[in-house]
Amino acid sequence: MTAAVVVIVVEVAVVATAAVAAEAVVVELVVVVVVVVVMPTIAIFFVLKVVVVEAVIAAAAVVVVVVIVVVVVVVVM
Repeated sequence: MTAAVVVIVVEVAVVATAAVAAEAVVVELVVVVVVVVVMPTIAIFFVLKVVVVEAVIAAAAVVVVVVIVVVVVVVVM
């Protein structure tokens, strides 16, 4: 009975240690992936976002100008 308990405890300890080690490896891999893949991606997305925002602002400005012109033309006519 005692031997069985000891074996179970040792196995649990080994599994737990292996899990922690594996988790550490996974965390390191995730960090590497994040640094290598996600950072440039974030940079690209940031640039794209700025470009898109500027494009949207420009489009909005054009729309506003068109609306103003239309309103002025309608009012004048």
